[in-house]
Amino acid sequence: MQTRRIPLATGLTYHVYEWGQDTPGELTFVLIHGFSDLGYTWSEVAERLAPHGHVVAPDMRGHGDTDWIGPGGYYHYMDYLADLDDVIRQLARPRVVLAGHSMGCGIASYYAGTRPQRIAALALFEGIGPPDMTGRDGPDRTAAWIDTWRTARSQQRVMPSVEDAARRMRKHDDRLDAAQALRLAERGTRPVDGGVTWKHDPLHRTMGPYPFRVELAIKYWQRITCPVIIADGADSRLTLPADERARRRACFANHRHVVVPDAGHMITRHQPARVAELILGLAA
Repeated sequence: MQTRRIPLATGLTYHVYEWGQDTPGELTFVLIHGFSDLGYTWSEVAERLAPHGHVVAPDMRGHGDTDWIGPGGYYHYMDYLADLDDVIRQLARPRVVLAGHSMGCGIASYYAGTRPQRIAALALFEGIGPPDMTGRDGPDRTAAWIDTWRTARSQQRVMPSVEDAARRMRKHDDRLDAAQALRLAERGTRPVDGGVTWKHDPLHRTMGPYPFRVELAIKYWQRITCPVIIADGADSRLTLPADERARRRACFANHRHVVVPDAGHMITRHQPARVAELILGLAA
């Protein structure tokens, strides 16, 4: 594994994890993490992909060691797509297999619908959208967004140590073993007065002004022409009703649905070998 920092056309400098740089061929796997996570979360998957191609796992804006947005800016969802477009332009080989987890699925699927000619295959792990929020925008949501913005960055959680951060991770993910939690906590925290804090920008915790609308997502999903894997953790608690998941999957013209046993929402951590196997199946 190597890391590098690259300036993007969007004005931010991105921190990127890479594996398999010397692997021959035209294939790059691009792996997009979820909310409040970082590119390193894919490490056990990436190590299995690297013998087969170049692997890129960026810290998305405001996460990990990538820049936070500056004064006056906000994390609007489509901004991630503009960043991803430039990461792919700068780093990817001609054939791209794109994978996402949770929030990263939204980024990956919207991107594949925006640039269908650029993506050879798409893998979505635990993420074809949150509940539909159509009708939940308007003045009240705007007021809540403004009010939370005012205090978001002044309320960072400070933990006594990296070890304490790892324990907190395991509290929310009982399938995460102690060694893995410690590795992730070491990568995902930074020192501050009194201990450590998470690297992601606290501004992400605010409710954005634009709610998720499934009819908008469908416009992107229906433009995706490449093969798609949609994978759910069998024991995930962050999921939609079965009929709604089936309705959304039907919007992908060329998809296969897989349920991964012994995995919750953090499927990429719980079953990295199976996740890698599914991604490699798309690349074959």
